[in-house]
Amino acid sequence: MMNATDFDPDIRRVAHLMADAARQVILPYFRSLDLQADNKLGTGFDPVTEADRAAERAMRDILAAERPADGILGEEYGAQPGTSGLTWVLDPIDGTRGFLSGTPTWGVLIAVSDISGPFYGIIDQPYIGERFEGAPDGALMVGPHGSRLLQTRAARDLRQAIVFTTFPEVGSSDEAKAFRAVASQALLTRYGMDCYAYALVAAGQVDLVIEAGLNAYDIQAPIAVIQAAGGIVTDWQGNAVHEGGRALAAANREIHAQALAILSAY
Repeated sequence: MMNATDFDPDIRRVAHLMADAARQVILPYFRSLDLQADNKLGTGFDPVTEADRAAERAMRDILAAERPADGILGEEYGAQPGTSGLTWVLDPIDGTRGFLSGTPTWGVLIAVSDISGPFYGIIDQPYIGERFEGAPDGALMVGPHGSRLLQTRAARDLRQAIVFTTFPEVGSSDEAKAFRAVASQALLTRYGMDCYAYALVAAGQVDLVIEAGLNAYDIQAPIAVIQAAGGIVTDWQGNAVHEGGRALAAANREIHAQALAILSAY
């Protein structure tokens, strides 16, 4: 993990420029009565809108002007190699299903990774106006009610935990069984929260997020934000998950270990 003393503040400056640009592009589309979506899948439903595409284009334009040596991996326009050793990992609207439904649980995800994974991330919710940032020098939320440092929840038993997920919408039937094995022991389970669930882990509101079928651009920003706030994010075997797959995000190592003991059997 990168040390705070090695962190380039220009990354923060450019990331906020990108998040601001994405907000400006996306908001006119949100809750628009004539919003149209294309389906990326031949079977099933994986929607994309012009808001997704336009936001990623806007962020890529900023990177081309401000940090042309860095690589890019984006959901809508794929990979662009760089020469700096850094890659910006972008999901212009994480939770397009929520976006289409008018629920403010979607967000703009921006991460910066080196060879070891993401070390900086933003989860931005434009409609609410909340921005969650994680960096080597700490984690911060800025919103309509001011700003505050982020700190994940203290350790508690799984029986007192709050668990978030997008199951049963994603994942296989076996993966859903694994999720239910954890959720059946928890105090409270909530569904379909998109990337906002990860932001709430960082903000100290939620203990666990359990997901499957993720891509790198779905999880890298949440990893950076949660880890900076004191949490931990791995796959279901306790390994690195920044390339995607099955993710377990936890407020602390104690609750992570309890959930992992169940999930690792699947």
